[in-house]
Amino acid sequence: MSETTQPKPQSGAHHLSRMSGRDPHEGHRAATPLELLFDLTFVIAFSLAAAQLAHLLAEGHFKAGLIGFGFASFAICWAWVNFSWFASAYDTDDWVFRCVTMVQMAGVLILAIGLPPMFESIDKGEHLNTAIMVLGYVVMRVAMVFQWLRAARQDPLRRKACTTYATAVSIAQVGWIILIFIDFSLLVTLAFVVVLTAVEMTGPVIAESLQGGTPWHAHHIAERYSLLAIIALGEGVVGTVASVTAVVEGHGWNLDVALVCIAGTGLTFGMWWIYFMLPSAEILHRFRERCFVWGYGHIPIFAAIVATGAGLHVAAYYIEHKAHISSVATVVTVALPAATYIALIYVMYAYLLRRADRLHIWLLAGTAFVLAASVAAAMAGIPMAVCLIILMLAPVVTIVGYEVAGHRHRARALEHALGEKQ
Repeated sequence: MSETTQPKPQSGAHHLSRMSGRDPHEGHRAATPLELLFDLTFVIAFSLAAAQLAHLLAEGHFKAGLIGFGFASFAICWAWVNFSWFASAYDTDDWVFRCVTMVQMAGVLILAIGLPPMFESIDKGEHLNTAIMVLGYVVMRVAMVFQWLRAARQDPLRRKACTTYATAVSIAQVGWIILIFIDFSLLVTLAFVVVLTAVEMTGPVIAESLQGGTPWHAHHIAERYSLLAIIALGEGVVGTVASVTAVVEGHGWNLDVALVCIAGTGLTFGMWWIYFMLPSAEILHRFRERCFVWGYGHIPIFAAIVATGAGLHVAAYYIEHKAHISSVATVVTVALPAATYIALIYVMYAYLLRRADRLHIWLLAGTAFVLAASVAAAMAGIPMAVCLIILMLAPVVTIVGYEVAGHRHRARALEHALGEKQ
C-alpha cells in the first residue's frame, strides 16, 4: 500500500497529476468539494423520479409507477456508485479529472431529463422509451472508461484491475447504444438491462477479488454513501413541504398544518438517525471483501428513502383532493417504503457484523406494530395528518431502543467482529 501516493500541488493550481492511486489508509480522508458538486446532479434525478412515482401512485397506476421507479432508481444509483468508487481510489483533483467529472455530471442531467418519458411510456403500455436516459448513461460511462484507462496507464501496479473495469464497461456500452436506436418492448428492454448490468458487475468482481483491487478508502466511501442517503432524504423534506402547502391552501393555517409538518419532518429525521447505526467504515476497513454486498445493497436502501418522500407527496395530493386512491392506500404509499428502509437497515447491520441480535427482533416487532397502527387508523377514517403522526413513530422505535440499550449491543458486536480473522 506504500506505493499509493497522491501528489498535491502546493500552489493551489490544479496541474496535471499522476493517477498513482490514493492511500487507502490516509487519515482524515473526506469528501471533496467536487464530489459534493457532482452529487447535486443526483438531487435533480431523485426529485424527478420521486415526482413521477408520486403522480402515478396518486392516479392509482401502481404497477406502472413501481416498475418505472425501480428502473429509474437503479439507473440513478448505478451511475453514482461507479463514479464514487473510482474517485475514492483515484481522485487526483487535477484539471483533467475535474473536466471529465463535468462531462459525467452532464450525463446525469441528460439521464434525469429522460425519466418522465420513460415513466410515461410504461404508463401507456407502449414500448419502453429509454433513449434519452440511456444516452445520458452512455455519456457518463464513456467518460468513466477514459478515467479507468488513464489510471491503467499511470498505475502499473494495478493495471490489470483498471483495464478489467474499462473492458467490462466498454463491452456493456455496445448494448446500451443498441437500446438508444432500437425500440424494444418493455420485457426485452428489461432483459437487456439485466444482462448489461451483469456484464458491468463482472468487472468489479474480477478486478477487486482476483486482480488485487483498487485503493478505495473505507472511511471515505462510507461517508460518500451517507451523503447520498442525506440527499435522498431530501425528497422527504420536499414531500413534507408539499403536504403542508396542500393543507394551508385548502384550510388555512390550522392544527393539521402543524401535525403534517411534524410528521413529515419527524419521519425524515428518524430515517436519517437510524442510518448511522451501521458500522460501515469500521467493518469495510477491516473486511474489504464485504464491499460488494454493502455497496450494491445500498441501492434498494436509497430507493426506499426516495420512495418514502414520494409517498409524502402522494399524501399531499390526497389532502388536496387530487388523488384517486383511498386514504388507506395513501398511507400505505408512505408506510411500505418506510418499512422497507428500516428492514434493509437491519439486514445490512446483520450482514456487516455477521450476527443477529435479539434486541433487533423486538425493535422490528415494535416498528411493525406502529406501521400497522397507521394503516388501521386510516381504515378507521382518522384524518390523514393523524395517520402520518402515527407513522412518524416507526423509526422512533429503533431510535429509543438504541439510545437505551442498542449502542451497547452494537459496541460489543463491533468489537467481536473486528477481532475475527479475515
